[in-house]
Amino acid sequence: MALVKWDPFKDLLTIQDRMNRLFDDFITKTRGEEDLVRGVWSPAVDIYETDKEIVLKAELPGINKDDVVVEVKDNILLLKGERKSEKEVKEENFHRMERSYGTFQRSFTLPNTVDKDRVKASYKNGVLKIELPKTSTRKLKQIKVEVK
Repeated sequence: MALVKWDPFKDLLTIQDRMNRLFDDFITKTRGEEDLVRGVWSPAVDIYETDKEIVLKAELPGINKDDVVVEVKDNILLLKGERKSEKEVKEENFHRMERSYGTFQRSFTLPNTVDKDRVKASYKNGVLKIELPKTSTRKLKQIKVEVK
């Protein structure tokens, strides 16, 4: 009978391979093959606040401003649109395709301090800037409590 040397790392590699296949199967089932090939994406955003407004900037390079929709409804800011693939080059002529195409949608909950009637949006150099002015905050009125 021949002795076989036990290699503990071989077992670890087997477990890692099984875990990788498990995650690959899960992703394929939840997102669908088409999404993996086409690439599901959403634009990166920066959100900051000043004394007078909240500003959201979204990176939308290569997207026409007519393909972007900004809506405010019930304290929700909805940003949606589509990046269309370029039809100039046939898909089989690509060596590498890393940019994602297709529709996107992002939503953001707004605080009650935003004046929804004065929201402004501008688009320059592939960056969408949404300005959300704050409502004028009134000073709180203090009420004296009498002890009887």
